[in-house]
Amino acid sequence: MLVQTIIQNYIPRELHAYLFFGLKNMFTKFSKQLTMVIEEFDGLVNNKIYEAATIYLANKLSPHIHRLKINKTEKEKNFNIAMERNEEVIDVYNGQTFKWIWLCRQTESKHFYNPRDMDSAEKSIIRSFELTFHKKNKDLVLNSYLPYIMEEAILQKHKNKTIKIHTVGYGKMFCLHNMWKSVNFDHLATFETIAMESDQKDMILKDLEKFMTRKEYYRKVGKAWKRGYLLFGPPGTGKSSLIAAIANYLNFDIYDLELTVVTRNSDLRKLMVATTNKSILVIEDIDCTIDLKANLVNRAMYVLSNDFHQSESTVTLSGLLNFIDGLWSSCGDERIIVFTTNHIEKLDPALLRPGRMDVHIHMTYCTPCGFKFLADNYLGIKDHEFFNEIEELIDIANVTPAEVAEQLLKEHEVEDSLKGLINFLHQKMKEKEEAMEITQMESVDEKKESNGNGIKEKE
Repeated sequence: MLVQTIIQNYIPRELHAYLFFGLKNMFTKFSKQLTMVIEEFDGLVNNKIYEAATIYLANKLSPHIHRLKINKTEKEKNFNIAMERNEEVIDVYNGQTFKWIWLCRQTESKHFYNPRDMDSAEKSIIRSFELTFHKKNKDLVLNSYLPYIMEEAILQKHKNKTIKIHTVGYGKMFCLHNMWKSVNFDHLATFETIAMESDQKDMILKDLEKFMTRKEYYRKVGKAWKRGYLLFGPPGTGKSSLIAAIANYLNFDIYDLELTVVTRNSDLRKLMVATTNKSILVIEDIDCTIDLKANLVNRAMYVLSNDFHQSESTVTLSGLLNFIDGLWSSCGDERIIVFTTNHIEKLDPALLRPGRMDVHIHMTYCTPCGFKFLADNYLGIKDHEFFNEIEELIDIANVTPAEVAEQLLKEHEVEDSLKGLINFLHQKMKEKEEAMEITQMESVDEKKESNGNGIKEKE
């Protein structure tokens, strides 16, 4: 303060800037502190360290901070909290202290525009972080602290994100950034709510956990970090609910691919590249969307015998195999590909091998165990005098969990719901018996017809 007073009173104003600059440099030379400036942009490119620091510091705000920024958009499920400009945050890492300050300054240049705020009132604001620490910790910051912040920011961003479900944007196949359209995914299915045998559920959870922790192993063996699941079984057995439960468990986005809207193998490859890491690619009813039983040799001959445009107008088995297990499948990490089918016997054996469909999950009709789970989930009961009768009927009626759940939802009273389910099961049994009788009669008629033809041939 004494030096400042002397300069202001006895030194000409024109020399003030030079003197303050010189004094600052002199004190800096003797200071043991080092300051790193982390700007928001490197030219027009986002600075990943700045973005990571923004996310990381949101969880490091001390109780002594005076001002915070908070916002929430309609599509996000959590509040976004961040430090306000010129606020200071102290962080401790490996026993060392690091001071962060977020700075925002208005540039005087009329030709500068912040790439993120081209159309806003703050388009001329430059934002940056200043990270100050002891000079001896420079290597620690570069080799350990900043990489740690980058990893923590990725984990936090994934934890806080809102799950979305994506579908193909039909008119925008030419642009990788617009090939998928998305909406928020609000399906509430979890592994606690889906009706599935406990052993099967535990197997799926263990497989998912193992997959999520084997990043280095996949790199070591030279394989793409992905996992393929095949869900097969009758309609209504919970295939879609299981996919939703996996997405909610892993917090992964879903990409719902309808193969019938894809006209070329090249578009299929583009769609794979346009998906993000930590996502689930779903191809439902694979047996109905492409002629997978066709012979690859015949397909090759077909391509040679037709013009280029016609040969490129369909998705082929070879194109699909390359999509899920070829070179293009390695363009990304931590992906799960799920196929569903009602008729596994219709699938080409080339699709079923490990590496394409690693885990086969049979989604069966409702079992007595599944019924108890549904009764607990929908009615809040674990036992009832009607349970024995219902379990005996379910064992032989071949009803799906979806059908059982629908019956349990029809009535408000527990006893009325269970009685309605019993009536429904008896009706299903009656329909099953009638279907068997018709089948037997048709079989007898075929035998008679066959015998009649044999007699005529002898005559």
